[in-house]
Amino acid sequence: MPYLFVHHEVEDYKKWKTVFDAHSYARSETGSKGGKVFRGANNPNEIFVLLEWDSIENAQKFGQSENIKEIMKNAGIVGIPAIHFIEEAAKTST
Repeated sequence: MPYLFVHHEVEDYKKWKTVFDAHSYARSETGSKGGKVFRGANNPNEIFVLLEWDSIENAQKFGQSENIKEIMKNAGIVGIPAIHFIEEAAKTST
């Protein structure tokens, strides 16, 4: 399965989450099947997002779009986010 994995820091988690949730339509329209949001245990403004996609090509198109750059700016991203396009290699039993 293809995934888009993003790690970044935000100015304010609540502000970021509001913008993130408001743009769920943009993700689903381009092939996102949903995912999970994680926060740093020692820094609640450190965000990790793992989103499943229908294809790696659609994930890349979304992750590299000008639209996503504007959304991230409006969400209060600090610095340059680390964006990775990954595929599941194996499942573990424990």
